[in-house]
Amino acid sequence: GVEVGPQPQGVARADVLDKMRKIVKHGLDFVQLFNEGKEFPPCTIEVFKIMEKVDYPRNKNGEIIAIIHPKLQDQDWQPLKNGDPQFLTLDGEVIPYQGNCTVYPTFINEAAYYEKKQAFVKTEKIQLTAKQLRLSVS
Repeated sequence: GVEVGPQPQGVARADVLDKMRKIVKHGLDFVQLFNEGKEFPPCTIEVFKIMEKVDYPRNKNGEIIAIIHPKLQDQDWQPLKNGDPQFLTLDGEVIPYQGNCTVYPTFINEAAYYEKKQAFVKTEKIQLTAKQLRLSVS
């Protein structure tokens, strides 16, 4: 499956649809080239690995007491470093990110995740290495 976004529920966006078409075309091109016997050399790629889900700050009754800070909103896949603003309480207090490494949040303030108690997902940037790939004929 391919999920391309962000895109609000029930909204069709031309830019997101275009990105989805491009990634599906690249995938189909790869399958065709592989099936034709093309050899792909080893390569390294940067990816984002999920670390953990982060909930909104809540009071003892389980009610949300802070929202995503404006500097974090719409910053999916951008670095969040120790001390950077993370949440903003309803009283205007900034709650900074406190962590021992830079993370890359995604799914920030997605409406579909409120009920799942998820403000965003912390990811880490890692590198994956793929070996040479070619069709093996049996």
